[in-house]
Amino acid sequence: MMGRMSRNKGKVGERELAQELSRVLGVTARRGVQYSGGPDSPDVVTDIPNLHIECKRTESFRLFEALEQAIHDAGADQTPVVMHRPNRRPWVVVLRLDDLPRLVECINQVKDSGNRDQDSDSLDS
Repeated sequence: MMGRMSRNKGKVGERELAQELSRVLGVTARRGVQYSGGPDSPDVVTDIPNLHIECKRTESFRLFEALEQAIHDAGADQTPVVMHRPNRRPWVVVLRLDDLPRLVECINQVKDSGNRDQDSDSLDS
């Protein structure tokens, strides 16, 4: 059973991660659970298609347990990614090496669609 302080730290971590993903990748990101709320819901939802993000804002990090949870919750159609940050440390990303090309492809889809939107905006000017 998770205590209130732990849940609050998780919520704060999810909001912080959403802000960082927006800053680093230039995508829209928000907490996922507050919108869809199911047990398999990603912790953070972004514009990146087919991406399942598991956020771990904790000091004690069990890498393979977290990754297995993300893999299970992601199902076959989504790329499972775990993002972790302990106190006074930067965010890190954990995923299976075999999933890396799929993640890059997903990110590029968003970047390409953003470039197309900018191109069409400049044509309208």
